[in-house]
Amino acid sequence: MKYKAIIWDFGGVITSSPFESFNIFEKQNNLPKDLIRTVNSENSDSNAWAKFESNQISLDEFDKLFLEEVQKKGYNVKGREVVKLLSGSVRPNMVEFLKELKGRYKLGCITNNIRPLEKNLEENSNNNESKNAMLLFDHIIESSKVGIRKPNPEIYKISYRALKVDPEECIYLDDLGINLKPARSLGMTTIKVIDPEETIRTVKELLELDNVN
Repeated sequence: MKYKAIIWDFGGVITSSPFESFNIFEKQNNLPKDLIRTVNSENSDSNAWAKFESNQISLDEFDKLFLEEVQKKGYNVKGREVVKLLSGSVRPNMVEFLKELKGRYKLGCITNNIRPLEKNLEENSNNNESKNAMLLFDHIIESSKVGIRKPNPEIYKISYRALKVDPEECIYLDDLGINLKPARSLGMTTIKVIDPEETIRTVKELLELDNVN
């Protein structure tokens, strides 16, 4: 297979996963492990998180709606507290790999994200390292800007069409299996990102690269 494009998720792939920050917060506040992730995964097309990532509601509305969802489980966590946990640290090895591939392959990014609504949130979720990493992509799709989010198949179609490639010519990387399924159904080769170094080796094998200079 002659691949022409590699499309990446951002959080959990280029940066560390926000789930790690969620778990630390939960432990510090005597909350059940994976409470935040569980709330965000229930009614995943219509819950507060889905609406916020699709830019359908404001930060104030998310703050209230998320709290209501958590309270149904007997706990109190405001949406604003969750937003502050979203900024992961950039993985240097993944960024270096992006730099090595740039110019040889088309590089796309599909990210479910939120629109910065306050200065402190922007500083927290869009630090300089993340911004610099974003500059390496040829095309970026942000759920908060297009109004749809993964795993909606349409968001993947927007990406490969913008890159002017067929889905069969794409490798797609994500840390969530639910986001890989639509890409695979469309014909993309998919990789679940667990360990960054292993991911890099797998991509190199698919591209038949012994060493990328």
